Amino acid sequence: MKVLFAASEAVPFIKTGGLGDVAGALPKALCEKGVDARVILPLYQDIPEKWKSQMNFLKVVWVPLAWRTQYCGVFSLEYEGVIYYFLDNKYYFGRRGLYGYFDDAERYAFFCKAVLEILQHLDFEPDVIHCNDWQTALIPVFLEEFYRKDVPCCQNLRILFTIHNIQYQGIFPPDITEYVMGMSRENYDNGWLQFDGMVNLMKAAIVSSSWITTVSPTYAQEIQYEYYGHGMQWMLRNEREKLSGILNGIDCTVYDPKTDSHLFANYSARGPKKKEINKAKLQEMLGLPVRPEVPMIAMISRLVEHKGLDLVKYDLEQILEDDIQLVVLGTGDYQYEEMFKEAQRKYPSKVSANITFNLDLAQKIYAGADIFLMPSKSEPCGLSQMIAMRYGTIPVVRETGGLKDTVQPYWEGTGTGFTFTNYNADDMLYVLREAEALYSDMVSWKKLMKNAMNKDFSWNLPAKEYIALYEKITGKNKL
Repeated sequence: MKVLFAASEAVPFIKTGGLGDVAGALPKALCEKGVDARVILPLYQDIPEKWKSQMNFLKVVWVPLAWRTQYCGVFSLEYEGVIYYFLDNKYYFGRRGLYGYFDDAERYAFFCKAVLEILQHLDFEPDVIHCNDWQTALIPVFLEEFYRKDVPCCQNLRILFTIHNIQYQGIFPPDITEYVMGMSRENYDNGWLQFDGMVNLMKAAIVSSSWITTVSPTYAQEIQYEYYGHGMQWMLRNEREKLSGILNGIDCTVYDPKTDSHLFANYSARGPKKKEINKAKLQEMLGLPVRPEVPMIAMISRLVEHKGLDLVKYDLEQILEDDIQLVVLGTGDYQYEEMFKEAQRKYPSKVSANITFNLDLAQKIYAGADIFLMPSKSEPCGLSQMIAMRYGTIPVVRETGGLKDTVQPYWEGTGTGFTFTNYNADDMLYVLREAEALYSDMVSWKKLMKNAMNKDFSWNLPAKEYIALYEKITGKNKL
């Protein structure tokens, strides 16, 4: 089986969110299982020079895009057993950052067209192109419109399209159909591209892909309903026969308390006592009293409403009435940043507000905290709760998306964390206090810690599930 993983970002080269983690970890896991999985992404200006200096130039390909023909330089680099292709065009990608430009439709239309164009020039002929989010949504569209019939290497090509977050759909004015995509207005008028008076790239990918996945089984069900579907629910219900939810994994070699160099002391599920050292040192580092008997609650998050920050805002004073410590790391909306800063000023012995993002500090918090609060309004998969459990920090989460699929509620010695169902501040507070109460029973707490740390969140099972889908849509057995 040969798979080309098309993504707009990938660890370790460039990352803005969870997609980057997936694009860096899943292809590696697939290769370990005998799949020839390779990754293709734009050659952004912000990719560090240490990576650019290792890339090999392969060739120049000229890419037709509507009325223009654009240069595309093709580079490659092998990293941890995976071959990565980088597509260079300074006009489109020689800019700071990845997204948010006025011409994003054209930038990623170029990328999608280039992916298909270079297939004719590589010594690699994939069975499947695995596309990810709206930035790659035009690959299945262009495949059917321009390549399927006349290009031999594309005739049996299959597309698997993964929705990482349905909120971001790639919505643009109708005139991009002709001016950017080089397709007739008919393609818009017949409903293939059109949604609610605009071009919707995600809709087009849903219709034209061989199969659709999203990043947790629960999220695959949720997005078929109005509350979570962001307008796509009816389309996904129509296409539900080719929709699956596969839970993301985490890179367990990176997130491993036994070897993590960021920690004050390493530990494991078999010997978790040194987690106490991490807590004490973290308290010292953050200027909090060193009190092992007090549960430390952590939040590592974008500080925005859909992460449940409105619930936290409603209950914050009541939370801080308890004998706890609260550590926050992240940036986001001004009101939430100021809320935590004010809480730190008011309760300096209880609150540490770190309005920044710092990987080293994040790892220290995962290892040093006792409870991880993640009350999201929606969460397609979520990685933070899995990382927290890996480090023996017990999650308190709302039952949505991947949070519901990864955290089993505590009950008489079983389970891996605490959960609540309704998006309600009182429910969150009740469950959080249940966790605080259990912390006073250290025997039960340590058992819960071990339950959480022993969960397998590796990419082993997700990789097997993706391979099964590749085989299903191609009709091929794994080599």
